[in-house]
Amino acid sequence: MARRYVIAGSVVVIAVLAGVMVGPAGPVWWRVPLELLDRLPLITIGSGVSDAEWNILWEIRMPRVVLGGLVGAMLSAAGASYQGVFRNPLVDPYLLGAAAGAGLGATLVLTVGRGVTRSWPVDPVPTVAFVVALLTVLVTYTVGAAFGGSTRTGITLVLAGVAVTSMVTAVQTFLLQRNVDVVREVYTWILGRLGTASWGDVRLVLPYVVGAGIVLMLHRRHLDLLRVGDDEARSLGAPVARIRLVIVIAATLGTAAVVAVSGLIGFVGIVVPHFVRLTTGSSYRTVIPLSVAFGAAFLILADIPGRVLTDPAETPIGVVTALLGAPFFLYVLRTRQVAQ
Repeated sequence: MARRYVIAGSVVVIAVLAGVMVGPAGPVWWRVPLELLDRLPLITIGSGVSDAEWNILWEIRMPRVVLGGLVGAMLSAAGASYQGVFRNPLVDPYLLGAAAGAGLGATLVLTVGRGVTRSWPVDPVPTVAFVVALLTVLVTYTVGAAFGGSTRTGITLVLAGVAVTSMVTAVQTFLLQRNVDVVREVYTWILGRLGTASWGDVRLVLPYVVGAGIVLMLHRRHLDLLRVGDDEARSLGAPVARIRLVIVIAATLGTAAVVAVSGLIGFVGIVVPHFVRLTTGSSYRTVIPLSVAFGAAFLILADIPGRVLTDPAETPIGVVTALLGAPFFLYVLRTRQVAQ
């Protein structure tokens, strides 16, 4: 067990180093580890990195790497948790409409809210995207609870998520049709981006990611319990409805927070948990923490091709994760079909 966590931690460290070392501007890649060591107390190494190059490392690459790690870790943990709550390994953290709501929030700012939000002291897109994402999930949960009360099994909640997501996407499409001048800007946000990451973004999402992560970690045993079914879990004394609500709220808060600053990055919440299950087993006591580690590493590494493939422009990270994740998703579908 400990060996798995050591390997996961090593993968994260390697991914962080790779993310900081590679970029279209800045010092030569092999000088970066030397400079990082040089910045440690009681260590002096002549790395040959200038002050301007260090600013590129610390103010541009490092926050991008850290934010990518936070986003990947949160999406992976949320995806694994949703799959456990709904007992469906093919759902992702956007199931209840967080992604659609965040996209609508960004569209509202960039279309009807351009004049109002222009005087805001901070970028209004993350704030509005976060609020609308939470409201969308709240509507989904309210609708799911109102019709039939079968959220106890998750079926109505999933169907409500599909319906609300479709409605929100339709509203977003209507707004874009009436404001074609911002279509490119909106879709750039929707496809995911870490290129504008700053330490301010990291500080903005860190409390939500840490808080949601702690809650999900503490409920690992409950997720294993839900695997046997709601009735069986109740017979063992588990408050199924409360557990499901707490996990959904925590995963939704974390997902909405990271999506608000990174845009919509798909497949992370499906690919990483499945990779963990295939390599380490299906117990959520290991799936959740390893999904956090491998999710962070996956998104950091997935961000690297986007920086260099179309230099000086960037390929949206959502495109990269889709190219990597779609074949794996098809493999998972094929595996499940053969197993059945």
